[in-house]
Amino acid sequence: MKHTDRLFRPPMFSRRSVLSGLAATSVAAAFPLDIARAANPLHMHKLHNTGETIPVIGLGSFLTLDVGDSPGQWRSRQQVVQAFLDEGGRMIDSSPMYGSSEKMIGRFLKRIANKQNLFATTKVWTPTKWRGIEQMKNSRRYWGVKRFDLMQIHNLVDWETHMETLLAMKAEDRVRYIGVTTSHGRKHRTLEHVLKTQPIDFVQMTYNFLDREVEQRLLPIAKERNIAVIINRPFQRGGLFDHFENKPLPSWAGEIDCQNWAQFFLKFVVSHLAVTCAIPATTRVDHLRENMAAGRGRLPDAKTRKKMVQYVESI
Repeated sequence: MKHTDRLFRPPMFSRRSVLSGLAATSVAAAFPLDIARAANPLHMHKLHNTGETIPVIGLGSFLTLDVGDSPGQWRSRQQVVQAFLDEGGRMIDSSPMYGSSEKMIGRFLKRIANKQNLFATTKVWTPTKWRGIEQMKNSRRYWGVKRFDLMQIHNLVDWETHMETLLAMKAEDRVRYIGVTTSHGRKHRTLEHVLKTQPIDFVQMTYNFLDREVEQRLLPIAKERNIAVIINRPFQRGGLFDHFENKPLPSWAGEIDCQNWAQFFLKFVVSHLAVTCAIPATTRVDHLRENMAAGRGRLPDAKTRKKMVQYVESI
């Protein structure tokens, strides 16, 4: 079975060994982890239509937060969400499609701290206007938020109907931003039409080392129209680790502050000039922290991005 991102995978770079090594130095004693993060903050990307900024690494919830009636998994996933917010994360993305994920997010938000900067993001995923309206009401009730920061039309399902509803909701200040999503290449032509014709704020699409089709048309159009871009499946649902985790990182990975493949993959994605943020999902706090570290330190420039592609294609 394909795992989403790095579900149930062993850590590629031991967080414990790093922290124990730092703890052995006087520098670590003088600069606790929270101070070190403050000195090396997350990169922020601007939403061009408003000037608001959000961190380049968000949190997806597909499969990872769909834990049903398992209290043991509730606790571990709550720790992931708490660590995400503690690390300075803002955007948590979900959908009614993701089983119990929205209910779990609401449960966690009642119990955790540092949620004042949450950028609450979900989707409408059903045909017809009235079902969509009811589904969005349920999502807001599950999350326990007064309004969503971003509401998206999931995989373009009945998009023309829902676009009318979302535009009205935005005009009435019942949602801050609106957008559309897809994770299917077969819908790219429709997505291009929406990008060119609709007054949306966000678009969500798949982009990673093995799925780069969107570089040709969709990302340039989004950039030209000042539409913020969220990247889903930045690890190709774990496929990138299947391909590369047993291969060595390039000797020059440290030049862009990469300590593991997860950071190499994510830095490539979020350094694209059209990309606003990526939303990797994970079940583990150590992986969450590795992902968040990809939003800190040096990012690759255009020349280094080409070098990254060449390296990946060579192994």
